[in-house]
Amino acid sequence: MQGDTADTIPVPFSRTRIEELETRYPTPFHIYDEEAIRAGARRLYKAFSWVTGPDGKAGGFKNFFAVKALPNPYILRVLKEEGMGADCSSLPELLLADAVGIQGEDIMFTSNDTPAEEFVQAKKLGAVINLDDITHIDFLEKAAGIPDLVCFRYNPGDEYSHGNPIIGNPGEAKYGLTHDQILKAYEIARQKGAKRFGLHAMIVSNQREEEILADAARLLFSLAVEIHKKTGIRLEFINLGGGIGIPYAPADHQVNIEDYARKVHEVYNEIIVENGLAPIRIVMESGRAVTGPYGYLVSRVRHVTKKHRDYVGLDACMANLMRPALYGAYHHITVLGKENLPLDHVYDVTGSLCENNDKFAVKRPLPKIENNDILVIHNTGAHGHAMGFNYNGKLRSAEFLMQAGGTFKLIRRAETINDYFATLDYEGSDFSGFARKKTPSAILPQ
Repeated sequence: MQGDTADTIPVPFSRTRIEELETRYPTPFHIYDEEAIRAGARRLYKAFSWVTGPDGKAGGFKNFFAVKALPNPYILRVLKEEGMGADCSSLPELLLADAVGIQGEDIMFTSNDTPAEEFVQAKKLGAVINLDDITHIDFLEKAAGIPDLVCFRYNPGDEYSHGNPIIGNPGEAKYGLTHDQILKAYEIARQKGAKRFGLHAMIVSNQREEEILADAARLLFSLAVEIHKKTGIRLEFINLGGGIGIPYAPADHQVNIEDYARKVHEVYNEIIVENGLAPIRIVMESGRAVTGPYGYLVSRVRHVTKKHRDYVGLDACMANLMRPALYGAYHHITVLGKENLPLDHVYDVTGSLCENNDKFAVKRPLPKIENNDILVIHNTGAHGHAMGFNYNGKLRSAEFLMQAGGTFKLIRRAETINDYFATLDYEGSDFSGFARKKTPSAILPQ
């Protein structure tokens, strides 16, 4: 037990500010730190500023933010202002991108098992269509026609060994074209009228080792050379995927973005430049690293109980954050106002679902916790609220953007009972009497 250790991971807001926010909005809710998101985006772009465009000038790098990580238009607008595009995988995500003015080739449409109407919408918006299977070439042609620019997603199979529980081993994954298929696919697409080409692979997830991330780039750069030698096709861009990880646990290694970019640059010079294929634009679809570290789930303690273990029961549950239950993932927890107290108690931190894996932490050293304490769960800015659900009739929580000066802007209201029942039409039953009061003003000033 870490009885002599205090919580040293900072939270960008105080208990007092949360209590002020709670006077109008009950917990649980997610908070995203806008200034930190912007700073991280600028750091990423600066690190890859060496990438040139077709004219040989700077500006050849773009991150297509993975909308699935945090599908909120206010967040997308912030990232658009920082130069990012949108990586979309469904019709609603395409519509979100379009709503904030991300259009044309600033949208990367990467999906699988795709319905025809989604290909139609992606082509209508001028998005870069990234095909997941060789049979999708004919399917896309019939649904929407072959665009000038086509990208293919590569799956190296068992030759690549850096899979993990989140993404799995490539040889067992449903995504992408095999080596032989992808060479044929470029030929088929060219015969059908495509004139510009890209290459993509997403073969690591939450990877925090710079060398492994750079190895993924090496794999794709080498394939680009082979594609050119065997088909004559020069790729316009290579999408490195979105596998940059974040340090969920205090002891986790944090990716040095500058070091990663330097390693990719070295591999680019070694393979792309040496084979006369430069310039090729470098893009990626990072979501987790862009917003993940800058999100927080705030929750009140309802009950502290003693059974075979000591339990802390929150007003949040895995409907608000699924990762610990789904992956056994670690998320750091801070008890507001008790940051300097020793971590001399051990708890399972749980929600109220009728599922025993509804736990945010298991045997976690924390300060002594009492009813109504406020717990902050870190690193929920990606794959947090977005993975929510309504099992047990749980309602999804609100989302706030913490802006400069410490103001909180409501960017998604909490669900109500009316929302939960809105899709039901049961013999004329009216559930509207259970609705909460109308959400108040969306801004809480400093």
